[in-house]
Amino acid sequence: MSAGDLREQVREFLAAHDPAASDRLEFLRARFDAGLAWVHYPAGLGGQGLSRSLQPVADAEFAAAGAPTNRPERNGIGLGMAAPTILAYGSEEQKGRWLRPLWTGEEIWCQLFSEPGAGSDLASLATRAVPDGAEWVVNGQKVWTSSAHVARRALLVTRTDPDVPKHQGMTYFALDMTAPGVEVRPLRQITGEAEFNEVFLSDVRIPDADRIGAVGEGWQVSTATLMNERVAIGGTAAPREGGMIGTVARTWREHPELRTPGLHDRMLRLWADAEVARLASERLRQQLAGAKKQRDESAEAGLLQQHLADAEAELAKLKTG
Repeated sequence: MSAGDLREQVREFLAAHDPAASDRLEFLRARFDAGLAWVHYPAGLGGQGLSRSLQPVADAEFAAAGAPTNRPERNGIGLGMAAPTILAYGSEEQKGRWLRPLWTGEEIWCQLFSEPGAGSDLASLATRAVPDGAEWVVNGQKVWTSSAHVARRALLVTRTDPDVPKHQGMTYFALDMTAPGVEVRPLRQITGEAEFNEVFLSDVRIPDADRIGAVGEGWQVSTATLMNERVAIGGTAAPREGGMIGTVARTWREHPELRTPGLHDRMLRLWADAEVARLASERLRQQLAGAKKQRDESAEAGLLQQHLADAEAELAKLKTG
């Protein structure tokens, strides 16, 4: 399909669904069902199997018509990380159950990877998941989680076999954040705000139907998730000082009383690390934009993953003083 064909398809959709007269959520659901949500996704899952490079074409037509958006700024983890992970590793039932409400913004997602004792070494996680019939019982703690207080679901990686090499004993789940035993506690920053959270999991029961990927495949699934971090679904480039580093930089500029020589050195290093990660993400985004199917850029993804994990752990510490 050409860009012109897609523009015509969007205009036909808009003629049948007047944005000014439509309920916002019903409009978004209809857009998803028409394959005009993320056009490079498969038919029936919000797309048409087109090139990623055509997504801005559809988005521009909807924006020009004043159509409601899915407010991607509220669900960056869901759109940028959860959705491609579900597409790559989820079952057909999971794709049908989760992708539509994720894209429309009905369900916000967060990411439960980092742990107090693991730092940026994801494979050192200690959160345990133990099988119990058709369910798993999970106990552990996650930290530096943004959006946990508003999320309906979470990407959760756990340890399911402590007796094998650490990269092999991990399993990946989608967690219902409203399940009994899930406790979210805000982490207060030096500004008094609370953008991050600790999440405590106490005997949380997760259906095996919510496991993403095979048992023991958590490392591979997690790597795929982190590969998509900061790579926007729609293909827009992240701005300089976008994300967490922007908040830290604003706090630095607006609160000179908090500055010390040591913090100045850390701030310069973290700003540079965030910029390196942004440019690496942009390069990966451009590579992905030229392909209909996600490629395994494993070497580059690994470097980007480590850069992002290290920088964001340091940024989170800096923000909380």
